[in-house]
Amino acid sequence: MKRTELLVLVGILVVAGGFRLYGLHDTPPGLYPDEAMVGNEAINAWNTKTFPVFYPYNNGEEGLYADLASVPIHYFGNTAFSLRLTSAIIGILTVLGVYLLARRMFDSWELAAMAAFFLATGFWHVNFSRIGFRAILAPMFAVWGFYELYKGLETNRLWHWFLSGLMFGLGFYSYIAFRVMPLAVLLVLVAYWMALRAAFSHGKFEFARKQLGGGVALMVGVAILVVLPLASYFVAHPADFTGRTSQISVFSAANPVLAVAQNTVKTLGMFFAVGDFNWRHNISGMPILFWPVAALFAAGLLHTIWRFFHSWRTRGHPGVVQTLLLSWFAIGLVPEILSNEGIPHALRSIIVAPAVAIMTAVGLNWLYVWLKKSYAARGLYHGTLAVGVAVVALMVAIGVCEAHRYFVQWGQDPQVAGAFNQDYTDIARHINALPPATLKYVIVNAGGVLVNGIPMPAQPVMYLTDTWTAAGQAAHHVQYLLPDQVGHTRIPHGAAVFSLEP
Repeated sequence: MKRTELLVLVGILVVAGGFRLYGLHDTPPGLYPDEAMVGNEAINAWNTKTFPVFYPYNNGEEGLYADLASVPIHYFGNTAFSLRLTSAIIGILTVLGVYLLARRMFDSWELAAMAAFFLATGFWHVNFSRIGFRAILAPMFAVWGFYELYKGLETNRLWHWFLSGLMFGLGFYSYIAFRVMPLAVLLVLVAYWMALRAAFSHGKFEFARKQLGGGVALMVGVAILVVLPLASYFVAHPADFTGRTSQISVFSAANPVLAVAQNTVKTLGMFFAVGDFNWRHNISGMPILFWPVAALFAAGLLHTIWRFFHSWRTRGHPGVVQTLLLSWFAIGLVPEILSNEGIPHALRSIIVAPAVAIMTAVGLNWLYVWLKKSYAARGLYHGTLAVGVAVVALMVAIGVCEAHRYFVQWGQDPQVAGAFNQDYTDIARHINALPPATLKYVIVNAGGVLVNGIPMPAQPVMYLTDTWTAAGQAAHHVQYLLPDQVGHTRIPHGAAVFSLEP
């Protein structure tokens, strides 16, 4: 890696870190109960030194994120920052992975820098890199899995096949949407096999095919071994395998075919027209891509589709690079399309964010190369320099606008504080500010899934006050009451009473 390329990469990672770490202690404001549930699971995992592969609470979730989050929470305390720091680090690693993958696929550090920058600054990925949701793991494992797969295909070194299997296997511990990724991997392998068959004579093809088969077998074997503990859990607890998926499946709709068609239009439309309305996920209703980025993505997507079919028509096989990007994008959106709740849904589709960033870079790079050639063809070589400056200026302008979109337009909107239950966080702060000996009673008037007999909305208060367990409640003199228990409980004079409202 040359010095200029290295400096650019370091600069992009610094930008990615700034977008994910700046103000993390109070943006987003509050703490959503689902996040706090993960934090409480993480604390329990660390304290008991048992790190489950699956947590059955709150409709169930894969356990890797909570297990990872237990480390910063243990060392930095029960804060929103500690919980969300894991997401921020994962987000930065994903940006690095996008750079390396794009660099390998296109043999262009400029295009790789564009892709990494778009992911580093894009509201969509930045937002979920600052929230304590396990879904942020999915794009990271996908991008590193595809990176090692691509290196395995190029070099046939067993180490890369091994790492690819490891990354794809770990992906199953991230988010339920990752379960569709093996199909994308299969399509990439088929495209590469077709390319080998078209490129070599029969004897050389047979040798290459055997080499490919050995690498694929290693990758699949490693992935199966990694997934085995989670698979064993699901065999013992089959209801947890589908969990919430069965509750929101599109096949429960009155007309599933129509629902799938509508979901497809809405899902594709979220990039350009109408986005997720949930304030936790997006600037409500806005496209998830900033409009110049959306235009470049559209150009990159169309260019990738064109190259896919052009390669098939002229070479007899689809392009491997284009197959990887298109299958990742199309298959990664399937979990959202097959759900029947909150469509479009930015969180459920986050696994495709790296593919979108790379195709956006393809669009910008295509424009950049075309303009350079146009100026060069007319002998205006100074114009080629101007094109490069203009591209850099455009990217800087996009980065500044994305920062404003996240930290000001979204981060300071009162709707966001409500979406993250800022009022619950305020109650936790009041409790922590009271003398330890003061008796505190928290009346949970908000309904929700019961966790240890207490509705989910109590999770932020429990996490921030370290009162998830009975021992913690006794140590901090905090007692949680349901509304029907209030009349049967004698609350001493001088006790502090708080109410969690819906």
